[in-house]
Amino acid sequence: MSRHQRLGVNVDHVATVRNARGTDYPDPVRAARIAAEAGADGITAHLREDRRHILDDDIERLKAEIDLPLNFEMAATREMVEVALRVGPHAACIVPERREELTTEGGLDAVGGHNRLKPLVSQLGDAGIRVSLFIDPEEAQLDAAVSLGAPVVELHTGTYCEVEGAERERELDRIRAAAAYCEKVGLECHAGHGLNFDNVSPVAAIPGVVELNIGHFLVGEAIFLGLGDAVREMRRLMDAARPGAREAIE
Repeated sequence: MSRHQRLGVNVDHVATVRNARGTDYPDPVRAARIAAEAGADGITAHLREDRRHILDDDIERLKAEIDLPLNFEMAATREMVEVALRVGPHAACIVPERREELTTEGGLDAVGGHNRLKPLVSQLGDAGIRVSLFIDPEEAQLDAAVSLGAPVVELHTGTYCEVEGAERERELDRIRAAAAYCEKVGLECHAGHGLNFDNVSPVAAIPGVVELNIGHFLVGEAIFLGLGDAVREMRRLMDAARPGAREAIE
């Protein structure tokens, strides 16, 4: 088990607050700097087709001004591939996207969309961008990711976060099984969506999950704690779930 699990902080909803008033603050790039100082290992930002939060200039500035890997979340469209190729992020995570959704509602269908995704994944990979697919914890989707040539998957944890009791434990078992299957087939396994202080520890404890991406909760909690303290507390909980993590980075 990799003892130090990476934390990617998603700054999308700092931009949501900014855009609500049409001002230039709060600045998601400033948020990324604070997250970096507080222990984040990477920054995630989703440039949606409707530009409802992160804007093109935000992506350019995050890449240019933040000394952490940039994980560029994007829909599987020609427009977004062109943005990724122009900006050159460390990674591009392909996610499903519908205009009317409030947030990403589930995993990408890598099985049904194989033929459409294949050239996009290849083009991004050929440009030196590490491709990740945001998918549900299902073996068929993981097999499709391998077939597509994506080196990384991010398991959708939204269902786990939304259910309770026995249903939550069953969903956690699905994530555990998917993470183990990733190791078997040679995929790097990340996870994210809906994680917070109360539910992150069981996911962080899964040996095969090497990175968590968390955003909306941290931005919301920043109202009460400040963003730096919110990131530090998430980092503490993740480390506590993986014995030896702190010693591994000191």
